[in-house]
Amino acid sequence: MVRLGQNFLVDRNILDVIERLSELGPADVVLEVGGGVGILSERIADRVHYLQLIEIDRGLEDGLREVLSPFDNWQLHLGDALDYDLHSLDPAPTKMVANLPYGVAATVIIRTIDELPSIQSWVVMVQKEVGQRFAAAPGNGVYGVPSVLAQMACDVKVLRPISRTVFKPVPRVDSVLLGLTRRAGPLASTTARALVHDAFAHRRKPLAGSLALIRGGRDGRVAVREAAQQALVEMGFPADVRAERLAPADFVELDRRLAS
Repeated sequence: MVRLGQNFLVDRNILDVIERLSELGPADVVLEVGGGVGILSERIADRVHYLQLIEIDRGLEDGLREVLSPFDNWQLHLGDALDYDLHSLDPAPTKMVANLPYGVAATVIIRTIDELPSIQSWVVMVQKEVGQRFAAAPGNGVYGVPSVLAQMACDVKVLRPISRTVFKPVPRVDSVLLGLTRRAGPLASTTARALVHDAFAHRRKPLAGSLALIRGGRDGRVAVREAAQQALVEMGFPADVRAERLAPADFVELDRRLAS
C-alpha cells in the first residue's frame, strides 16, 4: 500500500467536509482515483448518480467490491490513472472527488483537466506543497508549470488544510483539500503548453533566455531570445522578465505572438 504512495483516509468528519465542499448531488457522475479501502467511495456512491473508480492496487479489489456491493451505480477500473484511457469512462464524469496518491496527484489533475472536459469541478486531497503550487499566483515562489496549466482552464484554490492524523498510515507530510472549478475548455494549445514548460526550464534565468536555451540550439539562441524579448516588451513586460511574473493568459498571448 505505502509503496503505491497511498495513505488511506480514515476520519469520517473529513468525509463530511469533502461531501459539503463537493456539493454532491443525485445528477453527478464522479471520478475517484485511488479508492483505497473504500471509505470515501462508499460515501460518494450513496449520494450520486454514478461513480467511476480507478484503482491501481489489485490487492484492494475485493475490499472495494464488498464495500460498494449495496450499490449498483459504480464501475471499478483496475489500472494506473497515469495512462488509463479516460475517454472510455461511460458515463463521463462531471466531478472529480478523491484522496489522490501523492506520487501521481499533479499529473492526474492536469490529465483530467485536459482529457475530461465533462468534469466541471474537483475537490481532491493532495500533499500541501502540491496544493500550494497549483493555487499559487504569479510572483509566488512556488508558481510554476502546474500553476499555469491548471489556471489556464480553472479557478484554483486551497479549500482547507488537513491534519496528517486523518490518514492511515500517518504520512510524513501535511495535506490540503484543493478545489478547482472549470471556467474554460481543455488546456491551452499544445504549443502554449510547450511554451510554459520551456519558460520554466531554467527558473533563475529571464524567460527569453530560458526559451533561447531550449529552442535556439547552438546557432539560433540570439534570434529566439530577441524575438521573445520583443514580444514581452510589446506586451508591457521588461525584456528580462522571469516566467513566474506572467499570468496564465500572458503565456497564451506570448505563444500567439511568437507564432505570428
